[in-house]
Amino acid sequence: MTILASLTQKVSEAFAVAGHEARFGEVRVSDRPDLAQFQCNGALAAAKAAGTSPRAVAESVAGVLRTDPTFASVTLAGPGFINLTLADAHLEAMVAALAADAGLGAWRAAEPETIVIDYGGPNVAKPLHVGHLRSAIIGESLKRILRAAGHRVVGDIHLGDWGLQMGQLISELEIRRPELAYFAPEATGPFPEAPPISLVDLETMYPAASAACKADPARADLARKATKALQDGRPGYRALWRHFVDLSVAALRADYEALGVTFDLWKGEADADPLIPELVADLEGRALAERSDGALIVRVARGTDRKEVPPIMLVNSEGAVGYHATDLATIVDRRRSIAPDRMLYVVDNRQALHFEQVFRAADLAGYFAEDRLEHLPFGTMNGADGRPFKTREGGVLRLRDLIDQTRAAAAARIAESRSEREGAQAPDEAETASIVERVAVATIKFADLSNPRVSDYIFDLDRFSSFEGKTGPYLLYASVRARSILTRAGMNSGEPPAGEFRIEAAEDRDLALALVLYGEATRQAANRRLPHLVAEHAFVLAQKFSTFYAARRVLDEADLRLRASRLALASVTARQLDHALSLLGIDVPERM
Repeated sequence: MTILASLTQKVSEAFAVAGHEARFGEVRVSDRPDLAQFQCNGALAAAKAAGTSPRAVAESVAGVLRTDPTFASVTLAGPGFINLTLADAHLEAMVAALAADAGLGAWRAAEPETIVIDYGGPNVAKPLHVGHLRSAIIGESLKRILRAAGHRVVGDIHLGDWGLQMGQLISELEIRRPELAYFAPEATGPFPEAPPISLVDLETMYPAASAACKADPARADLARKATKALQDGRPGYRALWRHFVDLSVAALRADYEALGVTFDLWKGEADADPLIPELVADLEGRALAERSDGALIVRVARGTDRKEVPPIMLVNSEGAVGYHATDLATIVDRRRSIAPDRMLYVVDNRQALHFEQVFRAADLAGYFAEDRLEHLPFGTMNGADGRPFKTREGGVLRLRDLIDQTRAAAAARIAESRSEREGAQAPDEAETASIVERVAVATIKFADLSNPRVSDYIFDLDRFSSFEGKTGPYLLYASVRARSILTRAGMNSGEPPAGEFRIEAAEDRDLALALVLYGEATRQAANRRLPHLVAEHAFVLAQKFSTFYAARRVLDEADLRLRASRLALASVTARQLDHALSLLGIDVPERM
């Protein structure tokens, strides 16, 4: 139970004892921390329901709460706001409890679910670029947050490997190298095991093919026909498709691993293709699908709609399947193979209508309940001009190039930091490379995750790579510093401390309060699908620890009891900060 849930329970009981409905007892963090730590505004609504004054209701509830040793003070403000401040003994006990908890106070779901998270979604044959960044980072963090809450979570990359781009590539290669065995009309194989092109060839062919198809209707028709032949099972085209996928996946794995992003499933649209005939037969058999201008569609519009919701297209007029069909078949595949309670799709805002259509179709067909399918849209990562992030030449920046740029910035920042610490022994070359890598990843990930998922943000490498301010490197430094204190004290930073924490000053109290709010931060992040709430908690915790460490002697404290108490607080802070960073997908180095 989080601290807000616990306090809400107590205040709700107090409302009931005072003769009012318990539902008015909701507690939240105080808007005025100078007055109290928490507040309840329910007396205003309770008074309206009872036909009396809010102040009288608040006084009656406060009278009950003042008998509870949980609180150091219960005061009133304004027309009937109830202000609550915890007793130090209660706060100390809560810190001790979360210190003994393997999850460091992180929230756990009462009813764990099986959840599929669909994130990443890159297309085969196209290198990852900054447009893929947010889906990967947000999806990875949500996977970790939900797993920490006790859910069984399956991450699926859902490759774009079966659509028109495959037909564009196949037809492009046939134009360039028609002599290849894959293009002989009656060829059935076996075909060469080695691909006829390299990854570089593949990445240059795709934009050329795409541009040619846009410029020439005849060329676009070739691509559509090649797509249909591929989906119909033409052996040479299937063999080429396998080469394209294998080349792309090897590169994708390397780029995602550089970001610390992993997937449980590397499935794509092609994996759903075998289910399409069954899907079509089922929907036609139940009169849910109909023919329209040669295409097979499912109408999903509702009489209550205030906007146009077009039908989904299962099969186009040429007999090829598209994204609607493969996404619907993927839902069926996941239901059968994983049996999830819900599915989450971390895909940008522009796909909102697509997912609304697919989710409605899945519900209409009885394949999966619409309210168990969630599209989690996100904003764009922008440059200094406020537009989607581009290279200086105006092109789309490859993700590997962004990572390289961030590594260079991290290396420069680390070298600058070390030059300011005279006498510090520098790590060897291998450890330095590892530190640079972790700082670079923290720079990119925290820049993204510190912003609300649905918001656009401006990526400023100079600002986000700084060791000061609200940045990933700042949090890494805070964690390293906290753990270095414990190391110098001869403590193991990964284990609960032997000493007992006691509040002696305001800095202790403020840090302890930040620690016990972790449960609420993780609860909200999990249930609202908002990783930035964990990022915000980590930043506030680091700030509170910095204030505590500046004000309180620790290693050189002569009083052994005080020293043990402060080390205990430093220990749980270091462990919780590392836990929060791990939920963001950020690994902390041993030193910097």
